[in-house]
Amino acid sequence: QVQLVESGGGLVQAGGSLRLSCAASGRTFSNSGMAWFRQAPGKEREFVAAISWGGGATYYADPVKGRFTISRDNAKSILYLQMNSLKPEDTAVYYCAAANTPWALKDSRYDSWGQGTQVTVSS
Repeated sequence: QVQLVESGGGLVQAGGSLRLSCAASGRTFSNSGMAWFRQAPGKEREFVAAISWGGGATYYADPVKGRFTISRDNAKSILYLQMNSLKPEDTAVYYCAAANTPWALKDSRYDSWGQGTQVTVSS
């Protein structure tokens, strides 16, 4: 498995930006597909974005498409999520996850999870 630690969350006004980071250690980071998920209070966890092992492929959930950008630095073993034009409905705990395959869109492929970082967007 991969050990994951998220950072970069916080409180921001609507329309603002935040960049989340996820530092990885353990299983070779560069071999793993990675993703961001989020969970709002009272709601189920939802997929946000995924990136392939080399960064050549990305996929976004419709609610964040055009506003969020997922990227990775395999030399530093860090995953990023740049979040722009934030909305109150983006408020959630954001989790990074590592897959046991080089590319994954199914939740079941993600077998390592971070502890989460809180993002709060005020209106």
